[in-house]
Amino acid sequence: MQIGALIRRAALQFKDAPCLTEGNRTLSFRDFDRLTDQLGNALLALGLKPGDRVGVLLPNGIDCLIAYYALAKNGLVRVGLNIRETLDNHKYKLGEVSARGLIHGLDQGLGHEFDIPLSRLQDLIQTGENKVCAVDRPLDAPYRLGFTGGTTGNAKAVTLTTRGELAELAAFLADFIPDLTQGETFLHASPISHASGAFFLPGLARGIRHLVMTKFEPAEFLELAAREKATHTFLVPTMLAMILEQPDTHDSKLKLRGIYYGASPISPNVLTRGEQRFGRIFSQTYGQAESPMVITYLGPKDHDRVGSCGRPYSFVEVGIVDDDDRFLPAGGVGEIVCRGPQLMSHYWNRPEATEKAFRNGWLHTGDVGRMDEDGFFYILDRKNDMLISGGFNVYPREVEEVLQEFPGVIETAVVGLPDEKWGDRLHAVITARAGVTVEDVLAFAKTKLAGYKMPRSMEIWPELPKSGANKILRRAVRDRVVAARTSGRP
Repeated sequence: MQIGALIRRAALQFKDAPCLTEGNRTLSFRDFDRLTDQLGNALLALGLKPGDRVGVLLPNGIDCLIAYYALAKNGLVRVGLNIRETLDNHKYKLGEVSARGLIHGLDQGLGHEFDIPLSRLQDLIQTGENKVCAVDRPLDAPYRLGFTGGTTGNAKAVTLTTRGELAELAAFLADFIPDLTQGETFLHASPISHASGAFFLPGLARGIRHLVMTKFEPAEFLELAAREKATHTFLVPTMLAMILEQPDTHDSKLKLRGIYYGASPISPNVLTRGEQRFGRIFSQTYGQAESPMVITYLGPKDHDRVGSCGRPYSFVEVGIVDDDDRFLPAGGVGEIVCRGPQLMSHYWNRPEATEKAFRNGWLHTGDVGRMDEDGFFYILDRKNDMLISGGFNVYPREVEEVLQEFPGVIETAVVGLPDEKWGDRLHAVITARAGVTVEDVLAFAKTKLAGYKMPRSMEIWPELPKSGANKILRRAVRDRVVAARTSGRP
């Protein structure tokens, strides 16, 4: 099945029911089908050909989703870009995949053959031929290109196929969000170019309305969710932490019955506070660019398993292996590996990296974890983020979770600084409410952590550096600390 067929079927089934809302603008399912047809036909009429790569650099909103699914219909390969990243990031990614065009909201383009600013996009949408746009591409041909986080070097382009997209859709509907009901509302507060966009097709298939915030603000999120009677949303944990700092003015009017999270670890303290305020309605999904959103999931009833990222999705195999790729029994600590129909086909133009990632037919995630006796998985940290202090392995995430248990601590990042004695000397940076002191947090941590896991120093910053997907960037924290100390600044 092609993605365009899903959109046409939704238009036939749900007709004039609201499909997409942004501010005062709402499209029906029929509207969305028609406008994606028109834009898809207009782009092909410009001279673009199925298989060409086209970047989309637009803010959250209706136009962004029209662009995404016009490309899906006409066989062009979407290169999703996040507006929170830099121009250099965008140029690198578009160059990496030899993109022929860019649909954007920039003041000026980036010099591509098909440069389509937002103003021109509106003309193409309105003037494109109003007929079914249906270019069939092989299910295993490139459908869209994502990118790894680039935590260990330049980001790699991840080639995702229609078959993989359909597998992700099936996994969501079968396991993660099986009870979506026609007429409900999903509030998109985080970037559609990242994890939140994965909920669009499942919602489309079930006839729900997608309500899009163009920019996340925690106070506005609560007001909008209450006013529009949002029933579901996706939040990165840092966003949830920010929301929990807001007063409960609108809480009595909230209709939320599903809060989904993922993309980065959540601290037990933040999760507990979230459940106390909004109820036991949280679900977690674990995935990565190479296996978008779908490796394991943890439903509301299993959230008493503190620190778990859940069990495998129905169509996914997951295991733990040692450094020699031998599978470990329950309790063993090693690298998380998985296989299933949702996986990328390859890294774009990176055969050596692809071969390394798919050793023995399993995707090696780069995450260190373990599995318990009941088949629940636990992520300890990124394999490359592990620190060695005094000869002992230390996983920053474990230390960060303890620090976040202290009342008033909002976000944390633990990094290793070079030290002749310790190898890695643990240094923590936190954001916190007024009145929280470094001395109090360290004293608290000393009662919870083994000596070799204790931060030797700590700073309080107004905010922590984050990626375009709202993930805390430990490497950027470390670089800033090292640069400050090298220059002699405090």
